[in-house]
Amino acid sequence: MLDDHPMSSRQSHKEQHRLAIGGSLRAAALGANDGIVSVSSLLLGIAAASGDRTHILIGGIAALVGGAMSMAAGEYISVSAQRDLEQAELGIERRELAEDPVAEEAELARIYEARGVSKDLAAQVAGQLTATDPLGAHARDELGITEQLKARPLSAALASATSFTVGAILPLAATYLSPAGAVEPAILASSLLGLILLGYLAGKAGSQVTLRGIARVVLWGVIAMGVTWLAGHLVSGFTQTTG
Repeated sequence: MLDDHPMSSRQSHKEQHRLAIGGSLRAAALGANDGIVSVSSLLLGIAAASGDRTHILIGGIAALVGGAMSMAAGEYISVSAQRDLEQAELGIERRELAEDPVAEEAELARIYEARGVSKDLAAQVAGQLTATDPLGAHARDELGITEQLKARPLSAALASATSFTVGAILPLAATYLSPAGAVEPAILASSLLGLILLGYLAGKAGSQVTLRGIARVVLWGVIAMGVTWLAGHLVSGFTQTTG
């Protein structure tokens, strides 16, 4: 009796890779981190200078809206520039294929040969790919541009703005719900909790959760909040002295 296990394993095996969503994942992680850190830092700075909860909330909401829009615009512009570069490179490659397809096929074969494929097989593969989709082959193997990893400005901008908003809501909610005399500790505690969770999720998405990775996220967040809180105290003390 033949064992069909190897065949069934190959048929059922599905590899799970995260590179296809790498750009959006990076934008989302950056946006959430910035939302937590920048808004909580601003809230702590205002709280240090003025204990008025209304002023703190107004400043926080303004920071949420302005920050989300800024993150979206910045991400869109950045990724659009990357997309423009990709299109320019593809244009050059398209022109070279039209002008000298033989040289381009030979270039493709050299790329495969440099990766360890035998010379004859590299030439054969290059010939077959050139016959079916020459631009796609050069985009993938010469330029490193694939459908999964190509620049997507709109999705990156949306992920960045949405994640910033989600991150910013955490310290804002803590400010609104905390008792009058515990606004600053509530902001700090909620932000630390959010940063720990973000560090964990970022590691989970990359299949490697480490205390070092979580600590890195928390450390820089604490530094930013501490500096802003200190600035608020110094400004408050200065204005009271000069006033």
